[in-house]
Amino acid sequence: MKRSNRLVLLIGVFLAALAFVFVIILLSGGSSGSGTAGQSAAPAEIETVVAARDIPLGVTVTAAMVATEKQPADARVPGAYAAVSQVIGQTARASIAKGQQLSTAQFVVGSGVNVECPAGFTCMSVQVDQVSGVGTLIKTGDYVDLIAQISPTFPINYFVGNATTPTTGALYDPTSVKMLLQGLQVVGTLLPAPPTTQTGAATPAPDSGGTTLNGQQEIVILAVTNQQAEVIRFAQVDGNITLALRSPKDFVDAQGNPIVPETTATTGLVLKTMVDNWGVLPPAPIVVPAPSPLP
Repeated sequence: MKRSNRLVLLIGVFLAALAFVFVIILLSGGSSGSGTAGQSAAPAEIETVVAARDIPLGVTVTAAMVATEKQPADARVPGAYAAVSQVIGQTARASIAKGQQLSTAQFVVGSGVNVECPAGFTCMSVQVDQVSGVGTLIKTGDYVDLIAQISPTFPINYFVGNATTPTTGALYDPTSVKMLLQGLQVVGTLLPAPPTTQTGAATPAPDSGGTTLNGQQEIVILAVTNQQAEVIRFAQVDGNITLALRSPKDFVDAQGNPIVPETTATTGLVLKTMVDNWGVLPPAPIVVPAPSPLP
């Protein structure tokens, strides 16, 4: 009788220990799971940078143009910024409306496929290279001045002294250089695809940060008026053009509002003005002495 009581007692102790271990396992598993869930759960709302006012294309972002507000995590656009310090000083490569979230896509140079042509303007493309296009570093939103070199190949009539009859076909320097247009905004650019290796992967840029002088071309799309389009086309047909990059600060006031800067008057240059005003020496004939007669 004592033996059976002892057996029952041992079985009870064993079952109690087994139940205790089972409870410990359940509690540890539940707390671990809840901790993991708490660590992986995304916050309901996240600080997000939004535009406090309209930010036009090409404007450099200042602190007064942006603000932060909490946005639902599932409502944030891809690449949205969380702190205003991430966008201050960047140049808008697309127009940003008031209240719109700011993201990386609005500040990187796109493919140039989506061109935003301003109202009242027409968009016209010009082709430049590394020399005539500021190293092909011109980006969407930049402002440029356009310089033309006109070099006609046909003879030009000119008059000698007080003559009234023109002389044609004379020797002259036909080159004329003039800054034709100022403050044109770039609304898109197109660069050729980077060269690929034999495996098809894109060739990495040099570690030195330098560039390769390979004559790379770039298509720059400009917002111009109809009259400006005619001027540019004439320069393309009868000469060549060069783009000069302008400072974006010339096109905003102290509050960051877009302005149209005053046009700077230039004289243009031909060989005569280079000689008269800039001290360039004109070409001079070389006199070769005639051979002396034999004695």
